[in-house]
Amino acid sequence: MMSASPEPPPSPTSARSIVAVVRSFFLHRLSGRLLLGGGAAKLLASGLGATLPAVGAAVQWLSTAGGVALAAGTAIVGFKLVHVARQHLLWRVRRKLIISYIFIGVVPAILIVIFGVLAAWLLFWNLSAYLIRSALGDLAEEATYLTGSAAIELARMPDAASAQALLHRRQAADARLYPGMSLAIVPVADRRCPPRDQPAASDANRPGAARRHPLASLRLGAGPQQPLVVPDEIPAWITCGGFSGVLAHQTGPVRAADGDVQLVIRAVSLVGSQAGFAVVADLPFSDAVKGRMETATGLVIGQASLVDESPDSRGRQAPTPMLPSLPKPHPGQPSRFTSVALLDHVEWSTGTAKPLTIQVGVSVREIYARLSVSQASPGTRSVGDQLVVVLLLVSILFLIIEVAALALGWELARSITGSIHELFAGTERVRQGDFGHRIPVLAKDQLGELADSFNQMTGSIEDLLRTAAEKKRLEEEMRLAREIQMSLLPHGPLQIPGLAVSAVCVPAREVGGDYYDVLPLPDGRVGLIIADVSGKGMSAALYMAELKGLMLSLSQIHTSPRQLLMTANRLISDHLDSRSFITMTYAVFDPARRTFTYARAGHTPLMYLQRADQADPSVQILTPDGMVLGLKLDRGEMFDLLLCEETLHLLPGDLLMLFTDGISEAMDESSECFGEPRLARLIEKHGHLAFEELRERVLREIEAFVGGAPQHDDMTMILLKVDQPNDGPECGTST
Repeated sequence: MMSASPEPPPSPTSARSIVAVVRSFFLHRLSGRLLLGGGAAKLLASGLGATLPAVGAAVQWLSTAGGVALAAGTAIVGFKLVHVARQHLLWRVRRKLIISYIFIGVVPAILIVIFGVLAAWLLFWNLSAYLIRSALGDLAEEATYLTGSAAIELARMPDAASAQALLHRRQAADARLYPGMSLAIVPVADRRCPPRDQPAASDANRPGAARRHPLASLRLGAGPQQPLVVPDEIPAWITCGGFSGVLAHQTGPVRAADGDVQLVIRAVSLVGSQAGFAVVADLPFSDAVKGRMETATGLVIGQASLVDESPDSRGRQAPTPMLPSLPKPHPGQPSRFTSVALLDHVEWSTGTAKPLTIQVGVSVREIYARLSVSQASPGTRSVGDQLVVVLLLVSILFLIIEVAALALGWELARSITGSIHELFAGTERVRQGDFGHRIPVLAKDQLGELADSFNQMTGSIEDLLRTAAEKKRLEEEMRLAREIQMSLLPHGPLQIPGLAVSAVCVPAREVGGDYYDVLPLPDGRVGLIIADVSGKGMSAALYMAELKGLMLSLSQIHTSPRQLLMTANRLISDHLDSRSFITMTYAVFDPARRTFTYARAGHTPLMYLQRADQADPSVQILTPDGMVLGLKLDRGEMFDLLLCEETLHLLPGDLLMLFTDGISEAMDESSECFGEPRLARLIEKHGHLAFEELRERVLREIEAFVGGAPQHDDMTMILLKVDQPNDGPECGTST
């Protein structure tokens, strides 16, 4: 057999940690300092009180201060412990519900049961004491009757022989009912009772007025006179009315609960001061008497014990007598619980009442049966029996309800806390990024709906994350598409001999359908293009890229803007979606002749300002005829028929502005358009400004007009200004 290995001793590191924690508590915490200071004050007060008794007041003050400090420190530590225990114990909802149910349902039920048991025990305890006291009182009354009747007969006895015979005769008759009883005649030395027939004052000195009875000086007795010996005389504390009560005789040691205590019911009747004697009757508390009392009361009476009232026991509670157990009931007899009845017994020599305990076996059924005998019974059962049946039914119903409530409460707590635990676990999984976790729906109730809502929420979050990731991917692709589209537009300074050029393009979205370009032509001329693809977004951007490649090719073939647009219309119509179209203005600038030849295919008008530096300039809005590109009305005959080409002879200082409808149709919050007239007035007023200033001025005016309204279309414009003869070439920057 293998021996158990001894436990390893604590490591020095753990011991040092414990010492450090204890030191930190007593030196750095308020509660620890209070406990340490209070303990030191109490120890110092104890030492000073033992060595210097003269400074008692100071020692008492120091001890009180130490006690207050200890109490305050203990209270703080207790409060913190309760707080920590509450945090750890009540953190889980299941514990909260269980503790709440215990305090709301279980504890009150237990207290009610305990209260009922204690109330019933107190009731039957007092009732048993009352029944024994009443039975002893009845015995005392019977003993008083015996002594009284004997005293009347003895008062007529002429001599001692007759009196002795009477005593024996009455004792023998009464002993059949009270075995062991005794009768005795005891002299009364003093004159404590006035005579029944008080003689007149004139007859007080007559002979025989104070004549005593022949039995006054005798002491006679009949019966065993046990366990008490008949007294030699009647104590002075007994008055003329006599006495009846319980006397206790202890045959063993004097201490309580030791030895055998026997009870005697003694009655004393005084015959009167003329007779000078009293009749004393002792009724021992024999088995026969005890049996009669048990039959009458329904109790089982055990042994009696005296309560220790010695001087050394004063100031402390007397111990409860350790009585021997009552005999066990025979089969068929009702069960009993043991109780103790506290009664009084009289000390014969002094008449002092002293406590006495008697062990009692109480049967609830027998006591109730004797109490219910006095009730009238309307039928086979009394009203009390019927109420007992109702009480039992209510008790059984209460027990069933309590058990059912306990089971339902436990099941409710389990279901609630189970759902909450699943929700907590689910939130932890979601917090860690697991949005695919789903909570099992345990029941079709509000908690089940909550779990289902959680599953729907996590599913929605998962979908949103996928959507967000897809959106981010699309945004990245759109950003790349925007960069690609912006790379298709001219970059850097735009160099055109004889012209100063400035252009800007602001898409409404990441990519747009506006397009402008400056194309060098083979004969030294320059082609200018501004176009707008219907719609916005990726489709317009793709058509715009396709248009750029087409225009690069056609500009090298056709020198006439009209011919170029007609060819472009035929080519584009074969590939353009039926729901889309393109507006365009194409112009050719000849630096040598300073001519500006252009054709407009359904595009916005041109703004032409002659000599922008004049005092009163006026803007011309040029709108030659032309249809949009890409309409599949026919094979192009209608487009060719309506398209017109015009030529402007430019002078130094002339200003031209080409723009898309995003400029003129910019809308404010009330859906009002900026408009071409407002744009024309703006050019007239500020046409004398430098190109960059004029461009920024136009953009600021549009932004101020729009306000908080969102941009709904791409905005593109090209500014052209003919150089003065003495000016060098002026450059603009495309954006």
